[in-house]
Amino acid sequence: MTKGPSVNPGVIDLLGLLAYAELGSFFRLAGDAVLAPTLRGKGRLAGLAATEQSHYQVLRDRLEELGVDPEETMAPFVEPLDAWHARTEPKTWLESLVKTYVADGIAGDFYRRVAELADDETRALVEGVLAETGRAEFVSETVREALAQDPVLAGRLSLWARRLVGEALSQAQTVAVDRPRLAALLAEGVERPGDSGEGVTGLGDLAAVSRMFASLTDRHAARLEAMGLSA
Repeated sequence: MTKGPSVNPGVIDLLGLLAYAELGSFFRLAGDAVLAPTLRGKGRLAGLAATEQSHYQVLRDRLEELGVDPEETMAPFVEPLDAWHARTEPKTWLESLVKTYVADGIAGDFYRRVAELADDETRALVEGVLAETGRAEFVSETVREALAQDPVLAGRLSLWARRLVGEALSQAQTVAVDRPRLAALLAEGVERPGDSGEGVTGLGDLAAVSRMFASLTDRHAARLEAMGLSA
């Protein structure tokens, strides 16, 4: 494959991670569409799945433009993301919807934060891929309707959402450890106490990543409130 324009290695990792995440989202949403109890739900989720597949293709095309193999770029993220999904396997259709909203929401915040530190083209690409497609409205509306019919569900789904956040933050740390150049990109834009202005690596990067991820939980409460759940 012909080598494309020079780009930060951390950006390549970001695009590979996001591409595999979008591909996984397509399969999960397609599965949720099959299990949806209403035709309206099936149609909405099928449309959302199609959008995710389109986003995946955009990212794959961009990786090829940069002169890297898309599958090789995504490969390092297959095991950690698949392992995370295995640990957070929903037991019900509603739990699956909550996972889509909460976990994908936090992941999207992370991708946006990293993209802010990249070049303008990458930033615009990531913003476009993560643009709201109506998923949040559909999930929050569906969960609220379910809670209105069975208020007991609120406690269980709230606990489930809290578990998802903890698992997501833990998995992010694992990815940062395995892909130090992605952590280094992120650390460049995180203010560190006593930083001399020079780049840091290793534990310094991971500490910066930890602080950044702690800040991502700020929007979590708003997502729970939208679904009628408690933090």
